[in-house]
Amino acid sequence: MESGRKKLGLIVNPIAGLGGRVGLKGSDGAEIQRRALELGAVPEAPRRAREAVERLRPAAGRFDLVTCPAEMGEASAAACGFAPAVVGSIRPGSTTAEDTRRAAAEMLRMGVDLLLFAGGDGTARDICDAIGVALPALGIPAGVKIHSAVFATSPAAAGELAAAYLLGRATRLREAEVMDLDEEALRAGVLAPRLYGCLRIPYESSLVQGLKVPSAAGEAASLSAVAAAVAERMEEDCLYVLGPGTTTRAVAERLGLRKTLAGVDLVTRREVLAADAGEAEILRLIRGKRAKIVVTPIGGQGCIFGRGNQQISPAVIAAVGRENIIVAATPEKLQALGGRPLWVDTGDPETNRLLAGHVRVVTGHREEAVVRVSG
Repeated sequence: MESGRKKLGLIVNPIAGLGGRVGLKGSDGAEIQRRALELGAVPEAPRRAREAVERLRPAAGRFDLVTCPAEMGEASAAACGFAPAVVGSIRPGSTTAEDTRRAAAEMLRMGVDLLLFAGGDGTARDICDAIGVALPALGIPAGVKIHSAVFATSPAAAGELAAAYLLGRATRLREAEVMDLDEEALRAGVLAPRLYGCLRIPYESSLVQGLKVPSAAGEAASLSAVAAAVAERMEEDCLYVLGPGTTTRAVAERLGLRKTLAGVDLVTRREVLAADAGEAEILRLIRGKRAKIVVTPIGGQGCIFGRGNQQISPAVIAAVGRENIIVAATPEKLQALGGRPLWVDTGDPETNRLLAGHVRVVTGHREEAVVRVSG
C-alpha cells in the first residue's frame, strides 16, 4: 500500500441473505443456514459485493483496498480486477460473526478511511460492536433483514457513494441507526426491533436508505380504507401473492383470511393456498394461472421489492408481469417519505429497470396516487 493514499476496507459476510429466497426471515445461526441450503438457497452476498466493487473500478489506482481472505472479500475484489491487501485468516466455508468483528477491529487499527461491508442487520450489528462510530462505514445491502439506516439503497449505490467519499466528492458524514431484530420472534410473526447502536456513514440522501419505521397508531382508519379498496378489486379467478406487512395483512383480514405478518402468502378471495411461501413454492403455484402481486412500501424507506420480501424474486415478478403488481399504502406512509420516490432492489438490474417509472398506489376507497419508482 502506498503512503498517503486513502484506504478502503471491504468485509463480506458470505452467508448474509441466504434465507431470503426460501422464506426463512434471516440467516443467523448454523441451523438456519443448513436449512436454507437444503431448500436450495444460493449465497447472494458475494455477488452483491461484486456489484458494489465494480462501481469502484474507475477510481482504481487512487486508493488502496484492504479486505479479508477468500469469500469474505478477496474473491469479490479479485473478480473486479483488484489486487487487494488481505488481512487475517478464516476457515473457508465456515465463517462466523467473530470473523467479521475481528476483521473490522483490525481495519480500524490499520486506519482505513472507510469500511464497506456486505450483509444485513446482523452484519451491521457485528461491525458496530467492533468499531462503533470511530471509523466511517457503509453497508452493501445483502441480507434478508435490512431495517438499519446504515445501508445504501443498492449495491451499485454503495459503490458509487464509497468512490465519491474516497475521492473527496462526498464529504458529509452522519450517525445512522443500527437496528437489531429478533429472528425467532420474526418467524413467529412478531416484529420486535430495537435500537442496537450507531455507525457513522457517508451520507447522500438519494443513495442511502432510511430507517424502517412502523405504521403510526393514528393510521388505523386509513389502513382499513386501503385494505377494503384492494379487497374490492380482487377477482374470483385470480391468485394473489401477498407480500409482508400490516397493510397486506389487513387485506387478508378484510377477506376473512389469516396472513403471516412477515411472510409471503398466496391467497384467493376465499382461501389461503400457501402461507409463508418461498420462491420455489410461489413459482409452482402460479404456473399456468392468472396471478397478481400485492405489496406495500416499507415505512420510512419506500422500498417495494428487495427488503424482507426476496421470495418475490425477479423470476416471480417476470411470471406475473409488471401490469399485475398492486402497490398499496396509506396516505400517511407516502407523506412520510417527504417526496422521495419508491424504489426497488431486486438483485437483478433488468428487473429493476422494468419496475422503474411510475406506479399507481392504492391509497383508499377509489383513491390512488401516482408515485415514481426508481430502480
